[in-house]
Amino acid sequence: MIEAKNLSKRYGDKVALWDLNLKIERGELFAFLGPNGAGKTTTIKILAGLVHPSGGTATVGGHDVVRDGLAARALMSYVPDQPFLYEKLTAREFLRMVGELYRMERPRIETRIAEMADAFELRGFLDDLCDSFSHGMKQRVVIASALLHDPQLLVIDEPMVGLDPKSSRTLKDLLRRLATEQKLTVFMSTHTLSIAEEVADRIGIIHQGRLAALGTMAELRAKAHDPAGAAGMKLEDLFLEMTGAANGAKEPAKTSEPK
Repeated sequence: MIEAKNLSKRYGDKVALWDLNLKIERGELFAFLGPNGAGKTTTIKILAGLVHPSGGTATVGGHDVVRDGLAARALMSYVPDQPFLYEKLTAREFLRMVGELYRMERPRIETRIAEMADAFELRGFLDDLCDSFSHGMKQRVVIASALLHDPQLLVIDEPMVGLDPKSSRTLKDLLRRLATEQKLTVFMSTHTLSIAEEVADRIGIIHQGRLAALGTMAELRAKAHDPAGAAGMKLEDLFLEMTGAANGAKEPAKTSEPK
């Protein structure tokens, strides 16, 4: 569903992303982790068509995100870390607008609104103005809108921010079910390592613009400094070790920039 080949991005003299090679299959729930400034947001913006890469290629469902961006974006939904709504619309009006942007038939829109309202417990709020919502409620509406048209790929940045424990559990269960039963591919960036460890099929750790580690929890433990003693290691410990942040460890040396 997603394939990146030698993907790089420069901002002036700064290289934000260095030769990223990554392949994510359909129906995979993939967690993308890294320290602040590691290149996570840059990768997400390239996949979503918000910025163009400086080198390499990225495809979504076989469509190049630059040369065939409309076809790529038709397969996906993108949820940023800060939810944005048109605050003078009600939640129902906002969801209808999103459905119409995707050219869904009106009966299908109404059916999906009802389904999303049940999934995210929105029924009592559908006809309230969005400007009256808390951050967590806005997040629930935005995620509902992203799933409204049954995308094949959901790119989501910090999905649990602002959600209460119940809503967080609802979303985790929903994403896991959609990935398993409907083959929704989920590309999730998060700093909440416990969530990544709990729900992800595979985990990628990016550091200083480069992919530092990739694999299942078992595979990441096998790549630890002491694999024999890593059997019970939590993702947090693996993450800190692989980004050079454990016990004040020095940052790994940078290699040459991509051509």
